[in-house]
Amino acid sequence: MPHPELHARPRWQSTGNGKFPVAAHVDGQWWVLRMNGFPDHPLWTLFIDGAPRFDIDDTPPGWDRPSPRSAPPLDAGSVEQVLAPVRHFMAYGSEVGDPCDDPVCCG
Repeated sequence: MPHPELHARPRWQSTGNGKFPVAAHVDGQWWVLRMNGFPDHPLWTLFIDGAPRFDIDDTPPGWDRPSPRSAPPLDAGSVEQVLAPVRHFMAYGSEVGDPCDDPVCCG
């Protein structure tokens, strides 16, 4: 099984951040989803404790819909802590040293 995270059941919380809209605390680790410039790039990139894990277009059923509109809000202090390690990965590919610089999808 290449990605055991696909079988987890994260309880997403809204971060209030447009680029990293939801986070979940799963088995002692913080998961953060980055919204990418779809369809030029995969819809989401999953980060776990600040490290990139994989890209996906469709979330698995156990993840429900990671929507900031329906997710309960994460408190401001936790948002700062959770987003600190990923804030510099705003552009798709920046997490692997090759940030997209296309102003249409990543601008």
